[in-house]
Parts: sequence; structure tokens; C-alpha cells
Amino acid sequence: MSRMTPFSSPLLLGFDTMEKTLERLAKSGDSYPPYNIERIRCVEGEGDKLRITLAVAGFSDENLEVTTEENQLVVRGRQAEEGEREFLHRGIAARQFQRTFVLADGMLVTGCELKNGLLSIDLKRPEPQRLVRKINISVVD
Repeated sequence: MSRMTPFSSPLLLGFDTMEKTLERLAKSGDSYPPYNIERIRCVEGEGDKLRITLAVAGFSDENLEVTTEENQLVVRGRQAEEGEREFLHRGIAARQFQRTFVLADGMLVTGCELKNGLLSIDLKRPEPQRLVRKINISVVD
């Protein structure tokens, strides 16, 4: 018995990479660090702007790395242990993380800011261009 997926329709051509991406995202269940994604409305014709805000309390800018790799935005955090400290209670974990966001074609990272333990990453989604192209039909005798 074959597995039916939303992208198995014969009318959806070339979406197999998107299906693999969605499967990979479904398997990543780690919820650390928590984050928000918000849409920032712009004037007509500019496209939308998005802002991803991650709660990274305890991380400095030296401990964080934001990169784009192919069509992914990758945020990594690494904290080094600070010498010999004796904790009576440890509720703030010094742990590493990697959070990945898949970007659509054309998405651009326009800025990144760390303020009050929140890392904000601004993205711009350009207005899609409507492209109409006429295909000539060849007549074969």
C-alpha cells in the first residue's frame, strides 16, 4: 500500500522538496528557545516584513550565531561554563541550541538585534511578480 501525501497529486509538479522539508520540520520537536513570529504590515507594493523574536536570556552576542544556509535561517547559541560555581538551585540551564527556520524563495534577512534577552531577526518578503509568458505551439507534420 502506497502512502498518500498532500503533494502526491499529479497537478502539483516539482513540490517534492517541499514535502521533504515539511517532514523534517515535523520531526524536530525541540521547543527551546521559545520564539514568536510576527507580520509587520508595510505600504502597498513593498511586500510584507516579518520579525522572528527568540527568548535567549543569558546569551550575549558572542554566544549567538545567525546564518543563512541555502533556504534556511539558522540560529545557534552556545554558552560556556563560567568556572567553578556552586549552585544551590539551578533553574536556568546553560545549554546549546540550534533553531532552524525554512525561508521561502526571495526572503531576505534585513537585520538582527539583541536587546533585553530577546533576539529579533527582521526579514523581508518581496512582493511576488506576476509573470505571464506565452508558450508557442509547434506544428509537426
